[in-house]
Amino acid sequence: MVDELVLLLHALLVRHRALSLENSQLMEQLRLLVCERATLLRQVRPPSCPVPFPETFNGESSRLPEFIVQTTSYMLVNENRFCNDAMKVAFLISLLTGEAEEWVVPYIEMDSPILSDYQAFLEELKQCFGWDEEEEGEGEGEEEEEYGY
Repeated sequence: MVDELVLLLHALLVRHRALSLENSQLMEQLRLLVCERATLLRQVRPPSCPVPFPETFNGESSRLPEFIVQTTSYMLVNENRFCNDAMKVAFLISLLTGEAEEWVVPYIEMDSPILSDYQAFLEELKQCFGWDEEEEGEGEGEEEEEYGY
């Protein structure tokens, strides 16, 4: 009877050691998974941006300079997200509403090359919604003289 108890106790100790080892391995795997999850969450949720998310643009000409400054600033701070012209143009398009959104639809429908050219897209946007940089610094008299009014 004593021999049976000793064998049973020995079997229990061996089983306990095996379970302790397995538990230790599982805890290590859990630690690695928690670290990996934290790394992935940092990638999905980047740190807060010092530049606020730009407001939408509905085609109101007086708001165009502000819209361009906001979007340019946001893209500069988040340059890793806007790695090419197509991404920049897509971002601008996502912020268009109303008349400005209606303006861009034909470019999308015909898969225009300006959808992959940020500067060309900006120039079209400026031309359509009345922002001419050349006229900004000139006085009215100079404009009349230049256009023969």
